[in-house]
Amino acid sequence: MKHTLSVLVEDESGALSRISGLFARRGFNIESLAVGPAEDAGSSRLTMVVEGDDHTLEQMTKQLNKLVNVLAVTDLSAIPSVERELMLLKVSAPPEQRSAILDLVQVFRAKVVDVADTALTLEVVGDPGKLVALEQVLQSYGILEIARTGKVALERASGVNTAYLKTTASDKRVPA
Repeated sequence: MKHTLSVLVEDESGALSRISGLFARRGFNIESLAVGPAEDAGSSRLTMVVEGDDHTLEQMTKQLNKLVNVLAVTDLSAIPSVERELMLLKVSAPPEQRSAILDLVQVFRAKVVDVADTALTLEVVGDPGKLVALEQVLQSYGILEIARTGKVALERASGVNTAYLKTTASDKRVPA
């Protein structure tokens, strides 16, 4: 199972290196990693996507908490959270296909950030599933390059679990 961990650390030289080294030594793989300044001066937030069962996750969390620079570790997979990712995607777009591509990307609320004679560069922000869906739709046109940020996530202040709401809303639909 994939887990999204939010790790608050002191913004100090070598903190990221110690964390990634810890994971490498223990044989844990980091699937996605995004790092940036946090809400308090002098601290940074690492958002990591890691794979493992509950026992493995418990071990990862214990090892992280032992590091001096780590202030807090939260498993966002177990609580309501907001997750987003940014993707830049360059797609082949000859003039005869350009309008069809532009119609498609509007559905995903993607922005065109560069136009060339035979290509478009798109920017799209959303949950990782949205990005994968756009990538699949554009595959037939010819994807030239992709760059993704990795997931960033925060706990929902409202506590509302939108994944749960989606399942309950679909249960209440009246069959046609």
